[in-house]
Order: sequence, then structure tokens, then C-alpha cells
Amino acid sequence: MERILLDQQKIQIILHRLCCQLIERYGGLERIVLIGLQPRGTFLLDRIIKLLKSKHHIDQVHNGKLDVTFFRDDFRRTEKPIKANQNLMSVVIENRHVILIDDVFFTGRSVRAALTAIESYGRPSTIELMVLVHRRFSRHLPIKPDYIGVQMDALVGDKVKVSWLENDGKDEVYLQKRT
Repeated sequence: MERILLDQQKIQIILHRLCCQLIERYGGLERIVLIGLQPRGTFLLDRIIKLLKSKHHIDQVHNGKLDVTFFRDDFRRTEKPIKANQNLMSVVIENRHVILIDDVFFTGRSVRAALTAIESYGRPSTIELMVLVHRRFSRHLPIKPDYIGVQMDALVGDKVKVSWLENDGKDEVYLQKRT
């Protein structure tokens, strides 16, 4: 059973708000590096960059795409072979403000893995977290997002899915109830 939580119009509004929050906090974003977590956080990253450039006239947006597959604490717990994504991190993060970007924040384990993985690229001044959907009450680690598109509550076992036009043919966030 699926229920639509956000449609294309609501997602667009949220993306604009997230961009405005970044600009409000950091101005022209010269010292900022946006890093999308592979695979699904990169779609949100790309949308944020596109809006910053087209609607807010910010020419240079430093960014990267980080795979955390082998930094996760559960990567050996699956029976099928693990397929990692490519790291696209040709950006300097030393003494910069890094904003990790993911589509859904659930337990915090992916973000914990990203914090470990990011050490390989230098020492940023600060690290913050931006998410499209924050699933409250399901955190396993003391990590919380700084920029939140929408907060929602879902039962353990329910899935929050984000569809992106570029990958899935439509922009939509929906809840799959466990059966």
C-alpha cells in the first residue's frame, strides 16, 4: 500500500526553501562544499545546484559525490555482492564548510559512514547535513539534520521512497506501508 506524501509542486517549494536557507546562512557559498551521498542523495544535490545557479545566480557551487558503501557498519551483512558507486570528489574540503546531502534520513548510519569516509579528503571547518525527508523517532545514532525539507513519522518497517524525475520518471515522495 502506497501513499503520496509529496508531489512535484511541493518538492519544488521545498528545494527552493533549502536553497534560501543555504544562502541566508552562507551568502554566496564561496567557502561551501555540497556533497551528495551516493546513490540517492546525488539527485537532491544536482537539483540544489541547478536551482542555486538558475534562480539564485550563484555561478560557482563546489560539490562532490561520495560513496559510503564500504564505510557502513552493515556492509558485510548481505548475501548478495555489494556494488559501490563512483566517488566524484575532485574538490578540496580542507577548512571549508561541508554540507552532506541525502534524500531520506532514517537511522543515521549512512551519515555516520559519510563522516568516516570524508576524513580521507581532508578536515573541513564544519560538517552539516541536509535532507529532503527526516524520519523522526527512528534514529540509532546521535546525529540530526541541519536542513530539513519535511519531517515525518513512519512506523518501523514502513519505507519512505523518493522518486526523482531524472531517474524514476517523476518527482514524488511516497510511503510504502509494511504489510
